[in-house]
Amino acid sequence: MTPAINAAKKKKVTHKIHQYEHDPRAESYGLEAAEALGQDPKQVFKTLLFCLNGQPQNLAVAVLPVEHKLNLKLAAKAAKAKKAEMANPDIAQKTTGYVVGGISPLGQKKALPTFIHNSAEELSTMMVSAGRRGLEIELAPKDLAELTRGQFVELCL
Repeated sequence: MTPAINAAKKKKVTHKIHQYEHDPRAESYGLEAAEALGQDPKQVFKTLLFCLNGQPQNLAVAVLPVEHKLNLKLAAKAAKAKKAEMANPDIAQKTTGYVVGGISPLGQKKALPTFIHNSAEELSTMMVSAGRRGLEIELAPKDLAELTRGQFVELCL
């Protein structure tokens, strides 16, 4: 059990767990998950951390489809910041309690502002990391938003 799965169970959120054998040579953890699980990449989402206004400890979370690229200007706008940049991986790991490639938006050690790509609203379910490489949790987008206090926003061009 990971903190992400425990968070869903604690709130009695309907979810499914999907496991696959993670290949350490995979270039993209998210695309690897979609392919290994036979899922449409539009339904599998990655979790990225970004820092605000040049402050490495001032973090926020972006959840977006694995085949998309985060637009940092849109991320900054969503977080009401002047600028955003990708978080330092060591700080991201320390802050969330998860290893890069297995960072889940759920059950993080510290609650961070969370922004979910608005394409998720059109889906009945979506998958995000369950807190470990090779482990995904499938749940309704509205449940993810509720559990993370996340907002649906445009994050990609």
